[in-house]
Amino acid sequence: MPRVQCSCCRREIAAGMVAGQPGKGRLWRHDPPERRSLYGDSLVSCPGSLSIVPLPVPGGQLQLVEVEEGTAGNVDTMALF
Repeated sequence: MPRVQCSCCRREIAAGMVAGQPGKGRLWRHDPPERRSLYGDSLVSCPGSLSIVPLPVPGGQLQLVEVEEGTAGNVDTMALF
């Protein structure tokens, strides 16, 4: 998953894609950097958690490369997996 800088804590956080909004992602839930010193053992999320942000690289189409003749036999198709 791409990592995007949180606007609140400035940490690099993973962002998952948002359905119906190409090029947008939702930051994963994360704790503020000084959570333990400020809140003890309480579970407190950063205010930037779960916010929708633009993703750095839009999704792209898979590009298939041509196989040189003779290296893979005369195969007309290529297995993807």
